[in-house]
Amino acid sequence: MTIDTPPQTENHVRKTLSTEAAHQLAHTTKSEPQMQGITSRWLTRALPWTQVHGGVYRVNRRLTHTLGNGEVEYVIDGGQARVIPMELQELPQLRGFEDEEILRALAQRFVQQDLEPGTTVAEFGNPMDRVLLIVHGKLNKFGTGEYGETTRVGMLGGGDFFGDTMLTDTDAIWPVTLRTVTRTTLLSLPRTALDQLTEEIPALREHLDGVAAAPTQRQNKHGEAEIEIHSGHDGEPLLQGTFVDYDSTPREYELSLAQSVLRIHTRVADLFNEPHNQIEQQLRLTIEALYERREYDLVNNADYGLLNNCDLKQRIYTEQGAPTPDDMDELLSMRRSTKLFLAHPKAIAAFGRECNKRGLYPDPVEINGHRIPSWRGVPIYPCGKIPVSEAHTTSILAMRTGEQEQGVIGLHQTGIPDEFEPSLNVRFKGVDDQSIISYLISCYYSAAVLVPDALGILDNVLVARQGE
Repeated sequence: MTIDTPPQTENHVRKTLSTEAAHQLAHTTKSEPQMQGITSRWLTRALPWTQVHGGVYRVNRRLTHTLGNGEVEYVIDGGQARVIPMELQELPQLRGFEDEEILRALAQRFVQQDLEPGTTVAEFGNPMDRVLLIVHGKLNKFGTGEYGETTRVGMLGGGDFFGDTMLTDTDAIWPVTLRTVTRTTLLSLPRTALDQLTEEIPALREHLDGVAAAPTQRQNKHGEAEIEIHSGHDGEPLLQGTFVDYDSTPREYELSLAQSVLRIHTRVADLFNEPHNQIEQQLRLTIEALYERREYDLVNNADYGLLNNCDLKQRIYTEQGAPTPDDMDELLSMRRSTKLFLAHPKAIAAFGRECNKRGLYPDPVEINGHRIPSWRGVPIYPCGKIPVSEAHTTSILAMRTGEQEQGVIGLHQTGIPDEFEPSLNVRFKGVDDQSIISYLISCYYSAAVLVPDALGILDNVLVARQGE
């Protein structure tokens, strides 16, 4: 049976207090102030943090002889690319040659070439007749296996160079075959143009001849000065003495900082502190924003950020664009004891699509109660601070962490004055004539890569869905 409730009329006498009236005299149940910009900050959690006394951390390394490992930069104007003259010093044969006028004359001899995918740029075994500077695009390096099969031995991308041996060795040959993968723009310096320029400028010829005649420094595969060790001998041979040489100009990392001045009116602090303390909530949210900036800087800062401090020999490119299991395996193979990958969530999704295409379903790993995607048992932490370009490309980082492992470490200093949290302090600045309370909040941090192979990057990772 259905019982109809009679509608209330204006003349109806209410016997209890309505909720509309009651909530005027009661506190609503409310949350703390929420902030959408708070992220998981997995990089900050995963990095081991090293105490830095004195605000500076020095990374001492063995002496390294390898030079000219940087990227060459260009100016592009109306589709025409020009190499910046002083950037030619990134070529090992021109390192230390600082005559800008001569370098400018050399830069003007480079000729631009725009190539279609699949174009063969150089053939293995042929005389090396050009210096190649890659402005944009990707090229495969092909070699020959033991039984004559063709093997891919590496890739070149924007900023790389090849064929620079020609500058000091007239008999050099191409060690591999180069073939474009994508549309590629490169600048080339023909041997004829180089010969003509060295005849006109004796100083350039003298410099290149001096580099060619200089004794070759004994070094290991990492470019470090060789330590003489004898093994497998018998009898009483004379053993050569040795020593471990150090880099005389080690890298020093000074702690960086992020700061903010928090302002709160005394009226708010005095009258509106129930049920939540306004000063505490304002401090909490400001500190969260500082921690977000800290993680952004650890990834992107021009001085110490991981994206800008990866050795170029530890950078590789995706084979086809999207990150494939083969690309991730290649990145893993470049170092021992990789502890983690760091990738934009879109890159993780793109990698998942490539795994799905191959019928691969990697097991996630559990980290502090969280299930994290992984590859070969190495967790892939999401990090939205890694930029995604307008061309929908990004980077995936792989790193070994820890001071004992000669890996990547975070730097901070605890025990600072007025410390509120480790390496973060809050200082009361006073109350001004407008009744505004001010607090100075400072957070100190940096990061260091102890040896070059501790950090590797997979570049040109395409995160957009590719058309069929």
